[in-house]
Amino acid sequence: MPRFAANLSFLFTELPFLDRFEAAAAAGFRAVEFLFPYDFAPNDIAERLRRYDLTQALFNLPPGDWTAGERGFAARPDKFEELQQSLHTALPYALAAGAKRVHLLAGLADRHDGEAVLAFRRSLAVAAHFFAPHGIEVMIEPLNRRDVPGYFLDDFGVARDLIRELGIANLKLQFDIYHCQILHGDVVMRLREMMPIIGHVQIASVPSRQEPDGEELNYPFLFAELDRLGYAGFVGAEYRPRTVTGEGLGWFAPYKAVAA
Repeated sequence: MPRFAANLSFLFTELPFLDRFEAAAAAGFRAVEFLFPYDFAPNDIAERLRRYDLTQALFNLPPGDWTAGERGFAARPDKFEELQQSLHTALPYALAAGAKRVHLLAGLADRHDGEAVLAFRRSLAVAAHFFAPHGIEVMIEPLNRRDVPGYFLDDFGVARDLIRELGIANLKLQFDIYHCQILHGDVVMRLREMMPIIGHVQIASVPSRQEPDGEELNYPFLFAELDRLGYAGFVGAEYRPRTVTGEGLGWFAPYKAVAA
């Protein structure tokens, strides 16, 4: 059965961030992920992981000014220096937490702009080679433009082709089932095709982005499909609870015993 990671930027938000680690462990999760750790010291994160025996599944590289709408640098030709600095900012967090995956945000740009395409390819290569000596994989994730208007990487086929063309061993696809369903549908066939390059999976219901227990997708079937395909990575629970997190964890109950 899949190994689930609680996304602490979405779940247990009724608590201060550092208290969410304990809440996730108490709920039965054995791994966590989150968007950004940079408001805290690397050792603060690492201490919570050790205290509650949690694995850090993933986090994002710095995105720029998030509150002002920035969503990364990788496809921004004018932001290459910021991209390089973001790698150095993130590395101490990855090392302290023992994280083996980081997500590189593409940013807001026109996917058909040649300069943006070249900048993105360059950024992927630079980031992947930067983290490779540390045994860390770099993820790229297509996002739907309903949630993130103007996002550069908005197509799973484009992400697949880039990863295959670049041929860098530690460059992988972050397969968010929520985004895939909105962008393309046909989730199972895409999982089957892309499994060799998938490094991380995330889930939420469609269209509400709430608990993965209804609406358009049959998640028990999808979880079984991940097993059938031999997926051994983490599945990030990146959804917005309807009420408080604990009241909506019925979907997770069958998987607690194998959450480690």
